[in-house]
Amino acid sequence: MIDYKKDLRDFLFRGVMFESEATVFQKAGIQIGADLAEVDERLLAEQIAPFSLLRRNNAIEMARLYALLHCFENEVRFLIRSTLEENEGSDWWNSLPAKVKKHAESRQQSSVKDSWLEGEKEDLLGFVDFGMLAAIIVEKWTFFEDIMPSQHWLKQRMDELEKARNFIAHNRMLLPSEFGRIYMYISDWNRVVGL
Repeated sequence: MIDYKKDLRDFLFRGVMFESEATVFQKAGIQIGADLAEVDERLLAEQIAPFSLLRRNNAIEMARLYALLHCFENEVRFLIRSTLEENEGSDWWNSLPAKVKKHAESRQQSSVKDSWLEGEKEDLLGFVDFGMLAAIIVEKWTFFEDIMPSQHWLKQRMDELEKARNFIAHNRMLLPSEFGRIYMYISDWNRVVGL
């Protein structure tokens, strides 16, 4: 029995050591183990295989755009949260406009009560509509004016991106020129806020 414990301990230790060294190799560009990108591509291809080639190609193109908008929207939320926490403290939520708070709190309550989904439900800022994010920044402009060129600049980009976001959320295909505009607006935003 003692040999079994020693063998098990040695086996686990070798596994931990290999994992530690594998990370070093992977950072150097040497593939160790399964290529996760290849595995993800294969799994996606299997899931969408029953659909036409045109539908699959459109879906993959739109998925890239969705991923970009997901990152952008959550980065805007992060900027709002961190800026307001820094300037107003941990109670920043209570200083937001009543309309924004009421809407988000109502959506959160519905999510908790009615939904079978078990995702994130604690973050009230996550329940604020995309279009209201610009309104929060404008309402708290004194904290953002050193970051943004102007309220007009902010509103123009956020209004355009909200339209595109809603179009994408309803699974409609965009034109290549519209892809370009979205990429340009988000690139502008990232440059301005220092990403």
